[in-house]
Amino acid sequence: MSYQKKRIVLWGTGVVGSMVIAEMLDHPRFELVGVGVSNPEKVGRDAGEFCGVEPTGVTATDSLADLVALEPDAVVHYGPTAQFADENIRVIGGFLSAGIDVCSTAMTPWVWPNLDRTPDVWRDPITRACERGQASCFTTGIDPGFANDLFPMTLMGLCGKVESVRASELLDYTDYEGDYELQMGIGHPPEFTPLLEYPDVLIMGWGATVPMIAHAAGIELDTITTTWDKWVTPEDRPSAKGTVEAGTVAAIRFTVNGVFQGRDVITLEHVNRIGLDAAPEWPTGTRDDVYRVDIVGSPSISQETSFRFTDGSGRTPAVAGCLATGMRALNAVPAVNDLPPGWVTPLDLPLIAGVGAIR
Repeated sequence: MSYQKKRIVLWGTGVVGSMVIAEMLDHPRFELVGVGVSNPEKVGRDAGEFCGVEPTGVTATDSLADLVALEPDAVVHYGPTAQFADENIRVIGGFLSAGIDVCSTAMTPWVWPNLDRTPDVWRDPITRACERGQASCFTTGIDPGFANDLFPMTLMGLCGKVESVRASELLDYTDYEGDYELQMGIGHPPEFTPLLEYPDVLIMGWGATVPMIAHAAGIELDTITTTWDKWVTPEDRPSAKGTVEAGTVAAIRFTVNGVFQGRDVITLEHVNRIGLDAAPEWPTGTRDDVYRVDIVGSPSISQETSFRFTDGSGRTPAVAGCLATGMRALNAVPAVNDLPPGWVTPLDLPLIAGVGAIR
């Protein structure tokens, strides 16, 4: 089967973006036509350098105007987190205003832009940009993202009654190099208050899928609550980011809970550890490093999903999850292109089966 290739500009060449470049280069559905970067030191480098392959003839630029001039079908945006909201809004809004659809992983509150805790200054500029350019903006991720919205909502569709649904990330962060110190407090003394421990910040940053699931199920939540727990290590623990010292936090567990008729019915849970033996009393999967959905209902359902590389590269499960995050955004492009202008959420998308992936 032949496919009309979608011409893609990729923005952001960190862990996620660099892996997606490698996947795109021989993909029958997508053609890489431009690469955008924020770091001046990356400007002028060939896209192949970012993923360790031969030169592609596509060079990186920090010029939005040059990338817009390529007239791509869409931009896949792998920029930084919501800590850098202004930069994300500038870049994404620039493409949208020019009439180019964007599929991004960056601003997790935009997974469900109707969340009432999302600041207007983070939402309104994108709404206006979509209107100005008659373009669409879709934000995905892994958790928040498909592991705690697409997975549980799909399984809920198999039930006659759901008493509760819980989506959990159960990961060992020993080999993870992403940001978690200030956000989660790992490596800090227990008295340190990380950003996500503040309930409003946690709900805004991680909890957008709770009201999305409620909306999809046709209920209106009473409220959204949070919990936060810390586990202090009695000994030093090595990690990819250095030593987590004895007496500091080496594991965290938090929940975001949608309350309906006085009980928790939708729960998002994170258990993140430095070392599989950390916080042994907290939940684990039947395998290491999994995303888990537990539904109590008729029928009750439990499902675990693990992400792995089996190519002998030795890359960790966390990195495999990062690739899945990036590919969800890329594979969504054809569907997003077909939708009316404006915000796009998982509830607007058809089944995305990865056209062209089997080859």
